[in-house]
Amino acid sequence: MSAFPAPFDRAREDVGNIVHLEHVNLLIPDQRLATLFYVVGLGLTRDPYLMVGTTNMWVNAGRSQMHLPSRQPVSQRLRGTVGLVLPDLDRAERSLAGVRGDLAGTDFGFRRGDHGLDVTCPWGNRFRCHAPDPAFGPVDLGLPYVEFDVPVGTADRIAAFYEAMLGAPARVEEPDDVPCAFVHAGAHQTLRFRETDAPLPDYDGHHVAIYIADFSGPYRKLMDRSLVSRETGQHEWRFQDIVDLHSGDTLFAVEHEVRSLTHPLFARPLVNRNPGQTQPAYARGLDAFAGRA
Repeated sequence: MSAFPAPFDRAREDVGNIVHLEHVNLLIPDQRLATLFYVVGLGLTRDPYLMVGTTNMWVNAGRSQMHLPSRQPVSQRLRGTVGLVLPDLDRAERSLAGVRGDLAGTDFGFRRGDHGLDVTCPWGNRFRCHAPDPAFGPVDLGLPYVEFDVPVGTADRIAAFYEAMLGAPARVEEPDDVPCAFVHAGAHQTLRFRETDAPLPDYDGHHVAIYIADFSGPYRKLMDRSLVSRETGQHEWRFQDIVDLHSGDTLFAVEHEVRSLTHPLFARPLVNRNPGQTQPAYARGLDAFAGRA
């Protein structure tokens, strides 16, 4: 049998060991304001099955989530920006305008730009909302990236850490002439680490959750460096510090909730509603989100 050279760059299809960026976790003090922002404003969906009480709420965005435990009077602020793909930015802009009055006196705000919508939650967390784009894969609703602000001179070393410790392909690019590490965190998801010379606030404990295929290999590597920060069960462990592989110095801190593919919640189907459905103009059969997630 003759072998023919493939006309494709097969390496572009490599995902790496991190197979899914599942959620971002931020403490909030007020579920009412969170509902107005995430559900009414952004058009996302509160999970109807889990965390339906008043101490925590999970909000679905395609196949990923925001986890929002309620802790009076505490709120956490991610040092960076959460990227979202929304199916209709015009609808989102109208809905966000509709909650402006109820969110008056908070840090809430939004602005339409060339790339989409820059939105700030009531407690100062930043979101960048994009229209569906092939750059984010075949997705009309989702969480394609989390972009962290990191100190100048760290992007290359952060990329090296993820490749060596987590088995995740990483590259450094310079969008807007600013170095940024892009770490594969799923088929069409990335963790991004963008350098800034602005002062960074102290880390306040927020976290991201990822699923990895090789669960024990990274665990052993991080244990050898005393970097595993929490043992949470058979299917999960956590680490916080991203370090220079040579000096051991901490480059950036953000807790990673690391889960195995045998975790009971892996690939759990998430409910996503059609935010355009309204009671006055109700259309039977159109309650559920019908796009690609």
